[in-house]
Amino acid sequence: MADAQPKGTGGRNAQLAHTGLRPGWTTGACATAASSAAYTALLSGEFPDPVTITLPKGQTPSFALAVEELTAPGPGPVRAMAGVVKDAGDDPDVTHGALVRATVRALPAGSGVVFRAGPGVGTVTRPGLPLDVGEPAINPVPRQMIREHLAAVAERYGGGGAAADVEVEVSVDHGEEIARSTWNPRLGILGGLSILGTTGIVVPYSCSAWIDSIRRGVDVARAAGRRHVAGCTGSTSEKVVVALHHLPEDALLDMGDFAGAVLKYIRRHPVDRLTICGGFAKLSKLAAGHLDLHSARSQVDKGFLAQLARRGGADEALAEAVAEANTGLAALQLCAAADVPLGDLVATTARDASLAVLREAPVAVDVICIDRAGLVVGRAEPRGPGG
Repeated sequence: MADAQPKGTGGRNAQLAHTGLRPGWTTGACATAASSAAYTALLSGEFPDPVTITLPKGQTPSFALAVEELTAPGPGPVRAMAGVVKDAGDDPDVTHGALVRATVRALPAGSGVVFRAGPGVGTVTRPGLPLDVGEPAINPVPRQMIREHLAAVAERYGGGGAAADVEVEVSVDHGEEIARSTWNPRLGILGGLSILGTTGIVVPYSCSAWIDSIRRGVDVARAAGRRHVAGCTGSTSEKVVVALHHLPEDALLDMGDFAGAVLKYIRRHPVDRLTICGGFAKLSKLAAGHLDLHSARSQVDKGFLAQLARRGGADEALAEAVAEANTGLAALQLCAAADVPLGDLVATTARDASLAVLREAPVAVDVICIDRAGLVVGRAEPRGPGG
């Protein structure tokens, strides 16, 4: 059978219908469905297909099984394996199409539910995550979902308390390769993907996974004792920060366009120093007060740049030229030719805007603006709350 079909989302689909985008399922929901199907087969001898689960907010999606296997009684332990193909809907999720498997084995009474990382699922190797070092990267909500569904299966098929005494091994085909495109290696999750999800549903373009990765990156950096971290808009800005500040990899936050996510989380979980580094145009949007720097949600305000240029000594003719420039980079070049430090002005104003979001959190902020080639075109020195 092919992939998990998004059925039974009810009101959630109605909420998203106006966008024209189709929601999908998290790896946690897929692992729960596979575990439920495998345990059902272990107790009853038959795999339910499709298998229906209940998500934390009450939705009841059904998943078709892509693979299933039940070992016959013999000298080895009896086990059942089921798998579903993740359907991320219309979200550009790197795990879309991945085959998520769960293998369930009975354990001696009193063993409890034991989670194992199979091939393609990572293992936690650094502190700071919501799981202990050495644990399989199956997050707390998916673990709870799996436990609850195993208990329901046991009750349905007369397993008594047996649901508390099983081993659940979750694996993802080609997961180790897919994980190279995620934050996992930087967060110290090695060997594969994380099994994620708090609602079970992937909302298209919600960016929640990226923002969650930013938060986990801050957690890991703090747990490693890093007091200086950097929020970078891309790989070029990361290289600049490493060259200037010699920060280790676990102090680098791939913030992309989500400057607000970095600032708001660090406000609650402070470090001594935050460096923000990115392209001049993006950081001019931060300077203007935008916290989401994506081009679909904020634009470079050339009128604002003209005001900064005036502050830096530009005459009215130059200010008008900046206001009418085709791009932020063109405005920067006009000011550079007239010795007006527009890059430094943007960096300083972006720093002050960041401090306003941080409020009185004890964090010093500095900002580095770069051009497309990675050359530094503006800097603001570290400044903390109150000056």
